[in-house]
Amino acid sequence: MGPHQTSDSWNDAIRPLHNGHLPDSNGLGRSDVEEEHRSEGLVLIVDKRALERECLARGLIEHNPTLRVSAVGSLDEIQHIAGKEDPSAVLVILGARKVSEQSVRAELTDFIAEIGTVPVIVVVDSDDPGEVLAALECGARGYIPTSVKVKVAAEAIGLARAGGIFVPASCVLALREIIHSTANGARPLAGMFTIREAAVVEALRKGKANKIIAYELNLCESTVKVHIRNIMKKLKATNRTEVAYKLRQMLL
Repeated sequence: MGPHQTSDSWNDAIRPLHNGHLPDSNGLGRSDVEEEHRSEGLVLIVDKRALERECLARGLIEHNPTLRVSAVGSLDEIQHIAGKEDPSAVLVILGARKVSEQSVRAELTDFIAEIGTVPVIVVVDSDDPGEVLAALECGARGYIPTSVKVKVAAEAIGLARAGGIFVPASCVLALREIIHSTANGARPLAGMFTIREAAVVEALRKGKANKIIAYELNLCESTVKVHIRNIMKKLKATNRTEVAYKLRQMLL
């Protein structure tokens, strides 16, 4: 790959972890013999936060010892780390940043354009469907919320490297609920709730319990309760019964 440039938000370089070698407390890496068994392409993790990128790199390697992982602090480091070998995938750790924000969207789009045909996967705290769609529109080949386990992240990387696109199941389920709501004439509620709240609203209209809503939308029950409180606030309702009543009135 040619030289790369990126904004300051992905700079602050810290010494990377080279090709899956994760030194222990004594500074010792994995055995050179183990390297002979590695057959996977190089996976790069880009995150200016050293602790987060090193933890993810270690987790991926422990899950799949055949992976070769390098963790870098910025896109500018990729040429130095990868050498003459193009990476097979690049993970961009955005953390709490939102892809839907104009500055982040522009930065990610430029990043992906610089990488070329190498699949880029973003790792973000949010699993909101709107954020997932924004990432895909930028050209990302995968969207991994930080709520998933390392095993899921590893499988998402494998899917992207094979030419597929990974999105969290919670996003697909939320979109299903929204499509179902629209098909049943729930358009008057459009704009009042977020995508995830709209999915919870549809479940409340059906009288589903919090545990069922959490299971179907792949959410924690505590998260469902937060969404319900926000819905109640927007509807100026004091309980679930009043929420259901007001929703019925709005949809008449």
